[in-house]
Amino acid sequence: MTTAYCFDLDGTLTRQELLPLIASSVGLEDEISVLTQATIDGLLPFDKSFKLRVRLLRDARLDWIHSALEEQVEFNPTILDFITRHPQQSFVVTGNLDLWVRPVLDKLGIQSFTSLARLGQGGQLEGVEHILHKGDAVSSLRGRFERIVAVGEGMNDVPMFEAADWRIAYGGVHSPNKVLVKLSDFVIYDGKALCRLLSTL
Repeated sequence: MTTAYCFDLDGTLTRQELLPLIASSVGLEDEISVLTQATIDGLLPFDKSFKLRVRLLRDARLDWIHSALEEQVEFNPTILDFITRHPQQSFVVTGNLDLWVRPVLDKLGIQSFTSLARLGQGGQLEGVEHILHKGDAVSSLRGRFERIVAVGEGMNDVPMFEAADWRIAYGGVHSPNKVLVKLSDFVIYDGKALCRLLSTL
């Protein structure tokens, strides 16, 4: 049976949330952190929260963002190794913008589904063209895979979990959202235990 593995990015594959890091380049750490936490907790719908956060971060320099994601973001080495060993079956499914995260994911050789940026005539970020619905990303893999495993921790991972066959709430960085935990088949707090489980499913 062919299996696809779908991983959330922030707080799952990475050890930190990416938008607060990006916000540090334009002095908006506090504002973005509040909005990010409210979204993780399910207090704000992801779509509205994300559009607002992108609007606040429009002036962040792309070259700084890309170098920060390469040099400052810590990826979970165990999960990254699992993805490296299963490159054709592994996907990052993130609401983050393609403009911000895809260069780093491409460099790591990771297939990804992302939200799409809306650019101005000069190539500058103007807003969000399309917000990824994680359930649609999972459903799009159905023609290629017989079974789909989803791994995530936040409220915005709920659609991905609802569309998957196996659901793993992962609390490697912070406790998984309570709604997500109720949907989950497994709740795991350690990257090595997660990858051992993935290898047995």
